[in-house]
Amino acid sequence: MAQVAVSELKKVVEAQHGCTAALIQAVPVKETFEGKTVWEGVVHVFRIYGHPQARQAYAWSSPIEGSDKRRFFAVLHVPPITSPVEALRAAIVAEQRKGKAS
Repeated sequence: MAQVAVSELKKVVEAQHGCTAALIQAVPVKETFEGKTVWEGVVHVFRIYGHPQARQAYAWSSPIEGSDKRRFFAVLHVPPITSPVEALRAAIVAEQRKGKAS
């Protein structure tokens, strides 16, 4: 899976959440469901400054199926989301719900 530049993810975090961000770490994540891999890649953890509720955010990118474009995700570290894996799971669930509502 092609990765995007950390600078792109930083811009997404800052634009979506109205704050400044600095990379803390990159965490490899593999999420499976019923024995199948549903997502595998790297979730970047950012320290964010100037946000009223969160001090960290998680960001990653995934290809859009059937396209050469990518979708960017920037999820705040706000309970119950307290890890890169939980941020990824929350985004997957939100995408599933959005797909069913369409």
